[in-house]
Amino acid sequence: MSNDTKDSPTGNDLLKNSSLYREFQAEREEILKHKWIESEKAGKDIGFERALTDWIMKHRSKWRRNRHAPS
Repeated sequence: MSNDTKDSPTGNDLLKNSSLYREFQAEREEILKHKWIESEKAGKDIGFERALTDWIMKHRSKWRRNRHAPS
C-alpha cells in the first residue's frame, strides 16, 4: 500500500474546506444566535425551526449582502 492515501485529503476534509460548507456553518451560527436571543425574549426555547424561519424572513438577505460585500 502506498503513502498516497495517507497524504490525500479525505472526503470529510474536502467538505470542511469547501466554501459552501463554510457558508452553511456561518449561517447556522447566526441562526443559533437568533434562536438564543429570541428564546430569551420569549422566556422559553422557541426551537430551531421557528428561529430558522424567523431569521430567514427578517435577517438572511441583509446578512448575505453584508457578508459578501467587497471590503
